[in-house]
Amino acid sequence: MPRYLLFTFSILLFSLSAAAQSRTPELKLTPKYNTAPADTFGFEERPYFLLIDQSEKALSEQKYEEAALRLIEAMSVEPKNPLNVALMSNLGMIYYYNEQDSLALATLDEAVRRSPKLIGAHEHRARVLLGMGRDDEAYEEYTTIIEIDSLNTDARYYHGMMALYGGKLDVAKQDFALMSRVVPLSRRTILANSTLYAMTGQNLEAISGFRKLIEIEKMPEYYAQLAGCLIEMDNLNEASKVLGDGIALFPNDAELYFYRAKLNHLRYQPEEAHSDARRAIELGADPAHVAAIFKSKKIQ
Repeated sequence: MPRYLLFTFSILLFSLSAAAQSRTPELKLTPKYNTAPADTFGFEERPYFLLIDQSEKALSEQKYEEAALRLIEAMSVEPKNPLNVALMSNLGMIYYYNEQDSLALATLDEAVRRSPKLIGAHEHRARVLLGMGRDDEAYEEYTTIIEIDSLNTDARYYHGMMALYGGKLDVAKQDFALMSRVVPLSRRTILANSTLYAMTGQNLEAISGFRKLIEIEKMPEYYAQLAGCLIEMDNLNEASKVLGDGIALFPNDAELYFYRAKLNHLRYQPEEAHSDARRAIELGADPAHVAAIFKSKKIQ
């Protein structure tokens, strides 16, 4: 495997694991009826919509069991309401937020069964599958979303990143090309293309992309990947500066210390390299991955 592939895997893993591990509520349950200047249809007085409002309030307060119960009550009040399948999709995500993954997936399975073209349900199901570590099934779910809506850039992003991680470069290129046409200035588009460039040895393009990402939002992984590309280009002085800036902002990021250990090793500074390597491991880096810098089984 080319050396540049080793460090680009980490950003792929970060991107996917961040999506999988995040259980921050993002749902907006209240239907669009409440955006009207006046309630001319009496929606606000119907128990169905009152219960949805109560669920949304509970969700905003992270009272997940209460939020779920209110949605179940709403669907029971009007069992034939066509909005119920959307509520069921949201209910699945509430279960996920509450770390009830199996119940979340079963609920979303039913939502997808009832409404096979409901993109929101497929998106929620894909996210839950990622969170459960069932990456192959999540990939297939994103494939389904793309079949329903070929311009869905969220699905293209995850589908492409997973394809890239799985060695399906042609698929990733197709997904990222679509993103570049539809949302060329999106952070995800820049990240996707930068990662692709890095994995295919186009380090100059990758460096440009990671610099843009840092301008958009300072994140430790962007500094780390930029430094990794610079190291691959043997631009050690600039890599040192980038790592210094990154560590100043994020002093407890393992990946930054990993790359500084690699940098110091290339500079024939063994004491500094081993010190950074130990710090990387203390912060959670894989010891075997770190030890590979020195081509030995353990850090001295």
